[in-house]
Amino acid sequence: MTDDFAASYSLIPAAPEGYKSGFIGIIGRPNVGKSTLMNALVGQKIAITSPIAQTTRNRLRGILTTDQAQIIFVDTPGIHKPHHQLGKVLVQNARIAIQSVDLLLFVVDGSAELGGGDRYIAELLQKTETPVILGINKSDQQTNDETEKALESHPLDTGYHTLAQENNWPIIKFSAVTAAGLGGLQTALIDGLESGPYYYPPDLVTDQPERFIMGELIREQILKMTREEIPHSVAIAIEKVDEQPKITNVFAIINVERDSQKGIVIGKKGSMLKEIGTASRQQIQKLIAGKVNLQLFVKVQPKWRQSRTRLSELGYRVEDV
Repeated sequence: MTDDFAASYSLIPAAPEGYKSGFIGIIGRPNVGKSTLMNALVGQKIAITSPIAQTTRNRLRGILTTDQAQIIFVDTPGIHKPHHQLGKVLVQNARIAIQSVDLLLFVVDGSAELGGGDRYIAELLQKTETPVILGINKSDQQTNDETEKALESHPLDTGYHTLAQENNWPIIKFSAVTAAGLGGLQTALIDGLESGPYYYPPDLVTDQPERFIMGELIREQILKMTREEIPHSVAIAIEKVDEQPKITNVFAIINVERDSQKGIVIGKKGSMLKEIGTASRQQIQKLIAGKVNLQLFVKVQPKWRQSRTRLSELGYRVEDV
């Protein structure tokens, strides 16, 4: 923890009487919009998003502080059947999160019917004593309506309502993209919390350092531009951040598993790497509100997703409860 970061914690005020706070785990299948939802609730982009499933890897915390409560959202990897060591670590971390928060928001995709993946997660949640709220996301995709009318009941909701009734879970419908229903969701989440202190300074929106967010923003652009060619074989290591008065120099390594993937990321005459760098630099500049010089390097790390040692070196490890 840097001196500046540590100093901010000394500025945590005492919470007023009746103030609420707590940790809320956002749980769901891959690609149901968990990261988009957390960004919308916090009011700032701190988690990367992608149409590719399993975009989220680390347990990222987003912090929303209001006059009534401080909510710490824990965005978890989508729960799925793992196919490699990385997948096992991700799912285990999501399961740990289920047991270590004050309230669970089980997010489902309102543009599709209740499926086996949702039922599997529901079975996991039935084994915990942590309170659960079922959230139907993507309401705008049910009718292509971006107004509050999108929150009205729809035939696709039937299975979710039955599941909620069977488990006595409150149910909230919303759209993380259009923000319809998010006010009601926020109210329901605050109502589900107990009285508590400020856990973080009121102006903080995430507990992750800037280096972590920088790496995630680079990985997001790689996922967007390479799509299925480099699905989950990439990990970013921020080697150095050199802050100068007028510019911040960022040096990052893009780790892939095979030489063929390295070729795809670099592209013909470096064209793909240049595009990734330009888009990533623009996002990082928004993050730090300043000019950035981003230098990207590509390195082959064979089978890094299968090695617990390599996973640990790249920041992926089973988290403590």
